[in-house]
Amino acid sequence: MTRQSTLGMIVYAPALLARDGRALAVVHGMERALPGLRLDWKVSEEGRPIALPQRDAWLSEGARDGGFPLVCNGDESFPVMIYGLKIPARQAPGGLQLLDVHAELPLDEAVIAAAADVLGIVAEGAHAFWGQATPSDAGVEIARQTRDPVHKPGVPPRGLPALKLPEKIRAPEIPHRLGWLNYWSAPAARAIGFPDPTRDAELLSRSRRTATGGWVVRLTDAPLDLDNPAHLDALLWAYERFPEIGGRAVP
Repeated sequence: MTRQSTLGMIVYAPALLARDGRALAVVHGMERALPGLRLDWKVSEEGRPIALPQRDAWLSEGARDGGFPLVCNGDESFPVMIYGLKIPARQAPGGLQLLDVHAELPLDEAVIAAAADVLGIVAEGAHAFWGQATPSDAGVEIARQTRDPVHKPGVPPRGLPALKLPEKIRAPEIPHRLGWLNYWSAPAARAIGFPDPTRDAELLSRSRRTATGGWVVRLTDAPLDLDNPAHLDALLWAYERFPEIGGRAVP
């Protein structure tokens, strides 16, 4: 059986407080961005979907420990899921506890068409600093860029630059890495120097502004495929253009 390609989405936001409403905003926003989607199921310890007739109340109650529990659409032929994790201060940029929102969706035509809207809505619902959405195969390789001489030695793949561990990045507004689609809040965009009308003309042609002054930036027209030389070149160019990403800029 051929493995189904997926789109992985991650956004990093200020720590979630009990009943602060952002978990519901993220889930409701994702449902609006993908018409017909209903994330009103949870998953049992055995991996079996269980319906949540009072989903909003259950989700609010479960969002008390810095994250929020996984909800999904209960459709094993088209699985969509989202959840939030607490990142302890010792593992986060700037020493501040964060919320790490993860979503996963099948990479089909409908999701590709809506992906930028989904990322923007999820990120703004979470009040995120930054985020990204990338096909799973490319995402695995990009994750391997994060290196540390002691804790994670090695060489990144495909000539990509080495990126610092999150806790060694100076501020939460600085993105850890790039992806196919990138959400940069207004503070994140300022931190990395985007946009420059001259140098970023091509990126701006594939970007849109969000309601809060952030940006959703598409690195390549089609979903990122690092076996495509033009896509790899685009990723390499973007890392060269934004040396702050991954904590690589010299202070």
